[in-house]
Amino acid sequence: MQVCNVHERLLPATRAEVGALLDSLSCEDDRLWPHGTWPAMRFDRPLAEGAAGGHGPVRYTVAAHVPATWVRFTFTGPRGFDGFHEFAAFAVDARHTLLRHTLAMRARGPARLGWPLVWRPLHDACLQDALDRAELACAGTVTRPARHSPYVRALRALADRGGRYSSDADPLRRYSSDAPQAVTSTGSPTASVPGRSTANLAPNATPPSAARR
Repeated sequence: MQVCNVHERLLPATRAEVGALLDSLSCEDDRLWPHGTWPAMRFDRPLAEGAAGGHGPVRYTVAAHVPATWVRFTFTGPRGFDGFHEFAAFAVDARHTLLRHTLAMRARGPARLGWPLVWRPLHDACLQDALDRAELACAGTVTRPARHSPYVRALRALADRGGRYSSDADPLRRYSSDAPQAVTSTGSPTASVPGRSTANLAPNATPPSAARR
């Protein structure tokens, strides 16, 4: 099963400013990944090609990194995840940058069922929280904070029983459950909402190439 899942947010900041958020991934001062409410992103070395790690049970290595612009991670787990996910910053004009996250993979074996039932809802919610963090860092506020669905909250409650999620305090925790969520998760591409995220599952979608960065 081919999967292409995209989340993006238009931010009121230069590409250098958004790129700095991207480059902070997995650092102690990570300002992009929602590590207070989701498993932290951790690697065996600083963010650079060849670094191995992941977040929680999702494992990957850094396949490529262009500082302040783009980073791609190749999945090594869970079983059946054959592909990559990446963050990229695209300058729109002198004062606005599009931050995009793309997951492109072929789901095999157990992932063919696990992706739509478990992984995709959690992934979508996590990326919404990450983009909220980016917006907060760039704008000082979050216009429409993400809201976790009852299904996602149930999945997280089950995972919490196994100790998979961090309970560390996070200033974005209050944004995670109090307002409408812009992203939708369906079995087909969804329409874009300007300045917000989209979540797509497009069987024939072509992953963005490094040449676009």
